[in-house]
Amino acid sequence: MRILVAGNTGLAGRAIYERLRSSNCNVIGLNSKVVDLLDQKATLDFLMDNRPDIVIDAAAYVGGIAANDSQPVSFLSRNVLMQTHLMNASHAANVNRLLFLGSSCIYPRNCPQPIKEEYLLSGYLERSNSAYAIAKIAGVELVKAYRKQYKREWISIMPCNLYGPHDNFNLETGHVLPALVNKFVSAVDRGVNKVEIWGSGNPRREFLHVSDLAEAVVIVLEKYNEDSHLNIGFGSDISIRELAEKIATISNFRGEISWNSNKPDGVERKVLDVSRITSLGWKPKVALDEGISSTIDWFRGNSREARL
Repeated sequence: MRILVAGNTGLAGRAIYERLRSSNCNVIGLNSKVVDLLDQKATLDFLMDNRPDIVIDAAAYVGGIAANDSQPVSFLSRNVLMQTHLMNASHAANVNRLLFLGSSCIYPRNCPQPIKEEYLLSGYLERSNSAYAIAKIAGVELVKAYRKQYKREWISIMPCNLYGPHDNFNLETGHVLPALVNKFVSAVDRGVNKVEIWGSGNPRREFLHVSDLAEAVVIVLEKYNEDSHLNIGFGSDISIRELAEKIATISNFRGEISWNSNKPDGVERKVLDVSRITSLGWKPKVALDEGISSTIDWFRGNSREARL
C-alpha cells in the first residue's frame, strides 16, 4: 500500500510522514520542492505517475495572527487552490482513501465550549483569521462532496494548536507557542531581562504535541469512515498568560514579562470536544510540560534552522 503525505516537510506532515515510515509503510513525500500544488497540471501529473492508495493532505499555507490578518488573500486563495488541486488529482488517480487536515479555527468565534464537531457553520468566524478558516471549511465541504457524488471514502480531521520539533518559530509568522519559545530562549541566550507579548494574556488555547496528532492519523485511517470531520485535541486548555509563564520557567527566563494590550487577542477561548476520537481508542500521551521542554531542547539544538 502506497501512502502519499502532502506537506511532508511541514510540522504536521513531517510527523505523520515519519510515523508511517517507522511502521515500514511505503510512504511518498510531497512538498513544494517536489511539486507546487498551486500548479494544477503538475499536481495531476504527479498523482497519475505515483498512483497512491491513500493521500494525506497536510499541505497548507499557515501563520499566526499577524500573518493571517495582514495576508488574507494569500491565506484564502493559496489554500483553496492547493487543496482543490490535490483532491481533484487524487480523484483522477482513483484514490479512494484521503484524509484532509483542517484547523480548529474553522469554528465560530463565540460557539459553546468545548467545541463539538456539529458547531461548524453555526455562527460568525473570528475576523483576524477568517480567510484561512473559510479555505479550510471549503476543504471540509469538498471532502463531503466527493463522498456524496463519487462515494469516495474521504475524511477530514480538525486538529487544535499543534507544536513540536520543526515548528515555525518565526516571530512574525509563527503561531503562539513556538513564537514564545523563540522569544524566551533568545532572551535567555542574549541576556535580555524583558520580553513583550502581544495581547492581554487572557485568551485560552489548547495545545497538542505533533507526535500525538500523527498517532491519531494512524488510528483514524484504520477505524473511521464517516461524513463528519473529527476533532483532534488535548481535551483541556490553558491561558496564554499561563503558557508564557510556563515557557519562561522551563527556558530559565527570570526577567519581566510585559503584555501589549494594544495588540489583538483573537478568540477568547477555544477548546475542542474530543469524545469522538477518544471513542476510537486514541488519547494524547505527551503532557504539555514535557512537550514544551522537548521543543525548547530541539529549538536550542537546531537554532540556525529554527530561527529562519
